[in-house]
Amino acid sequence: MTILAIYVAIFIGGFFAVKYITASAQPKDYTSLKTVTFGDESAVRPNRAASIISIATIFLLWGAFTGSSLIPSFLHAPAAYTGLGEFTYTVDANGQKDDATVTVNVHEADGDSTVPEVAPGDGFAKNDAISIVKYRSNLLRVDSNDELGRDDGAQIVAVNGKPIAPGGEVMTDFARVAMTPKGTLNIEPKTGWQMQPLYLPPPEKVASRLVEISNTGFRNSTLWEHLGYSLFRVIVGFLIGAAVGIPLGYAMGLSNWFRGWFDPVVEFMRPVPPLALIPLVIIWAGIGEVGKIVLLFLAALWIMAIAARSGVSGVNITKVHAAYSLGASKWQIMRYVIIPNSLPEIFTGARVAMGVCWGTVVAAELVAAEKGAGMMIMVASKFQNTDIVLMGIILIGVIGFSIDVLMRWAERILVPWKGRS
Repeated sequence: MTILAIYVAIFIGGFFAVKYITASAQPKDYTSLKTVTFGDESAVRPNRAASIISIATIFLLWGAFTGSSLIPSFLHAPAAYTGLGEFTYTVDANGQKDDATVTVNVHEADGDSTVPEVAPGDGFAKNDAISIVKYRSNLLRVDSNDELGRDDGAQIVAVNGKPIAPGGEVMTDFARVAMTPKGTLNIEPKTGWQMQPLYLPPPEKVASRLVEISNTGFRNSTLWEHLGYSLFRVIVGFLIGAAVGIPLGYAMGLSNWFRGWFDPVVEFMRPVPPLALIPLVIIWAGIGEVGKIVLLFLAALWIMAIAARSGVSGVNITKVHAAYSLGASKWQIMRYVIIPNSLPEIFTGARVAMGVCWGTVVAAELVAAEKGAGMMIMVASKFQNTDIVLMGIILIGVIGFSIDVLMRWAERILVPWKGRS
């Protein structure tokens, strides 16, 4: 919740700051001269300053809550406690009270785990020491070190002068000291706000892992072979799905019989997530490359069919009537009216289908794949290599975004009439 609150605060603050700074430098183009912009999609353009601030904010929060060395230390969120800490406990043994000190060495997982040496002190309560890994907790039965233990009626009644009972706890300056129902102290050093590397490694660790795998590979294959196999499967599955889905969509948009025959099938399969088909595809086509491509084909097929059908349905009927009045044949209507006017919808469907296929290939590669981005993420997760998992996710996102940008560029080049009557 803290991270979300900071993100929302930066979003609101950035909005008003950019709005104030750019108020006197608005571009003087056709859009700026429009009197009505709310509700006009053509008047909405990405604010580049907002995009830059958004990316910088995500990186800043990532670095701040992982203790990254890439950002100044004063921006770091409070880190988990490390070092030596002490607290005093009070023992009551049949009316006799005595104090002793516990020294705690809180260390990194690969740091110095030596238990500090302490003098036992005077009295029946003896000083004690313990070593605890950062982000972990440990039980310390102090009465096993004292002269008088539980069997002698001794029990801990206070920590740092604050009363404590079984089930209670006391906060010290470096840890939470809780008492179990049996009277044993559980020491849990403060974890701060930063996330453990197991859950979210810092950016530089992910970057170093990317460089390492780029040079040495992963499971006997280079990084580019893993990504290339995933991209190959997506492209082949998408192209086969488009080759079948687009003609099917045209047929459904132009023929009552085709519409009635295939509409129930398409509408039934459309909401079924591709991941639900994995067990069936494995039974039908096995766990090899054919099964993965069949799954991606099915992921793209229904989307492309619906996009082509919507494209045909959205053709302005006045254009069709005008073409007929000029003596055009059905083939000419198809060639010069229906196909050009349906291409914008088909390109939109293609972008969606590629996104779905790219997301599905990761899941498809979780099953008996020897190469691929999904396989790399799955294997890394089994060994809790979160940096590799995060690296794979970032690479998948970058490639998916690049594919979408490429398809939008192709749409601008091939369908320049989109949005025009």
